Amino acid sequence: MALQGFGLRIPIFNPEIGSAMTEKSDACLQSFEAGLDRRLLLKTGAVAALAASVAPAIFAKQSKLPASPRLSEFAPPLRVGFQRIFDPSQGESQAWYINDHSFIRDHAGTWHLFGITATEPAKPNRERFLLHATAHDLYGPWTKHAPVMQADPAENETVIWAPHVIEHEGRYWMFYCGGGASHAQYRINLATSSDLFSWNRCPSNPLIVDGFDARDPMVLRVGSQWVLYYCATESPAGGNHVVAAVTSSDLIHWSNRRIVFRSPEAGTFGGPTESPFVVIRNGRCYLFLCTNSPYNNTEVYVSNSPFLWDPRDVVLRIGAHAAEVIDAGDGKWFVSSAGWGQGGLYLSSLTWSE
Repeated sequence: MALQGFGLRIPIFNPEIGSAMTEKSDACLQSFEAGLDRRLLLKTGAVAALAASVAPAIFAKQSKLPASPRLSEFAPPLRVGFQRIFDPSQGESQAWYINDHSFIRDHAGTWHLFGITATEPAKPNRERFLLHATAHDLYGPWTKHAPVMQADPAENETVIWAPHVIEHEGRYWMFYCGGGASHAQYRINLATSSDLFSWNRCPSNPLIVDGFDARDPMVLRVGSQWVLYYCATESPAGGNHVVAAVTSSDLIHWSNRRIVFRSPEAGTFGGPTESPFVVIRNGRCYLFLCTNSPYNNTEVYVSNSPFLWDPRDVVLRIGAHAAEVIDAGDGKWFVSSAGWGQGGLYLSSLTWSE
């Protein structure tokens, strides 16, 4: 296992290893304290690495893993990684932030960025439109365009949060949180576009109504169906923080809600299950979650199933908030970071070792 350049290197699990992932994950992280014994890493199919926070002061406090006491004192040995690629304050008279965001490349090869935005300091309940910027390269330079998706009171939208954009059948599909009249009834909505500049809301909105502040949708094709992951609480009024999933055959009608990750932590706003992002590679399913403890902390869990992860199976910790994983093609992968008070959007390369 190694870090390459300024990026994260992630060794992949051996598919022949059984399904008892917890012990393997623990052995992986404990191997750091043993000096990265390569033989142990190879034997366990271990995964471990760390990328730096863009705000080192925030990392003075080490994060905890209450679900796995043996890892509670885990201290990452290296902090490297992120480079700022975009500052939404550039050209503005005030400081702006970008938080949960999404990247997509159009048919001409141009990258588009959409994200929560507002002026500093943080004001989550006043985030009512999305930043839109474009670039020919992920590292920029980025050009800002007019904001998109102004919150529509007629649609019962109180905020515009956490866009996730995909392309399917010649159209672009944006899934986002539109807020709601109560925290127990937040709405995940859909808008579509042919050019990524003009967006039309789906007449079937809301696609999902859930709480507490159900938000941060991420959509992935799994076999013959679509899966939409989002963060919520076990009960809409509060409870254990969870990642929920629903399925669809047409991206519009969603059903079969299930809990795919249940944190031991309970509460309402915030929590350790924000910004879920799923990557499936070589028969393994990786779930990236922003834990907010500390603010710039994303943990990665591994499973054999895209519908169930165990909190004990954490295999990677990244110094990032609201991380998105980007498959840029030609074997190039990246992971991003943004958030309140962070000074913009950051990117690190991500290398899968196989």
